[in-house]
Amino acid sequence: MKSGILVVNKPEGLSSARVVARVKKILGVKKLGHTGTLDPFATGVLLCAVNKGTRISRFFLGGDKQYRAQIRLGVKTDTYDRTGRIVETASNAVMGRLHPDTVSSVVASFRGVQKQIPPVYSALKHEGQPLYKLARNGIKVEKPARQIEIHEISITKIDLPVIDVTVDCSSGTYIRSIAHDIGETLGCGAHLAELCRTRSGSFALDDAVGLDMLEAMGRTRAEQEIVPLSDCLDFLPKKVMPPDLVAKIRHGQPLTVDDIGETVVRCTSDADPSVRLVDDNNTLLAVVQLSEKSRTYNYSCVFAS
Repeated sequence: MKSGILVVNKPEGLSSARVVARVKKILGVKKLGHTGTLDPFATGVLLCAVNKGTRISRFFLGGDKQYRAQIRLGVKTDTYDRTGRIVETASNAVMGRLHPDTVSSVVASFRGVQKQIPPVYSALKHEGQPLYKLARNGIKVEKPARQIEIHEISITKIDLPVIDVTVDCSSGTYIRSIAHDIGETLGCGAHLAELCRTRSGSFALDDAVGLDMLEAMGRTRAEQEIVPLSDCLDFLPKKVMPPDLVAKIRHGQPLTVDDIGETVVRCTSDADPSVRLVDDNNTLLAVVQLSEKSRTYNYSCVFAS
């Protein structure tokens, strides 16, 4: 069985955990997880790490995301999305004062680095319990604001009281919180009505395969949709290792700058100084990180054959 990342187009109405369970059954594997939860009502890109792919999941958890969202103005819910209980509805007078130009200006103001308070109905945990479970039992725990970045947010359609937007953002951004905050800024309230993740890291919706299609393919053909380990990490610098070093790497023996080469050292970033090491068949051998002080490489993970 191949290892890597399977890009699934999550359907509406299923939890991310349920999608993982179905994919495990389709592929007949024991080790499979996802790299970023989508709410049950949301659709779109869900990265499923298969077998040894679970060992590189962390490289995708912090990746930027892109979403296509629909926001309904004038109605606030306790969950900030359409699945929640309506807690406030704006009057006709308030809604009548809304103008597309004002809405556009407010939406544009959300671009940039900012602090965002996670919704109390979220999968974040407090003392081991998910916040949404506590909230459903009447215990609403507010987590401290976290720094996020909205790289770009733009309106694709305005048909008041509904607006369609696309959002490019950092990992950890809650789109339903953006919807809620837009409503608060406009003074009318709002909630997230629709959500589709169109990109996660370098994987786009066009790369994704639907669950029904995977089930129709059967195990053998579905396996072919798994992106190989090395290709999954194409955003990291790559070094093809000579045969004499392959065995050394597979046993996790120390590597120096002399083994990897100065070129790779220079192209690693401060944000993630990782390098993927492959053999001449482009099979991933290991992911290593440079230690500037010792000029050696520390192993993040090693893939023994």
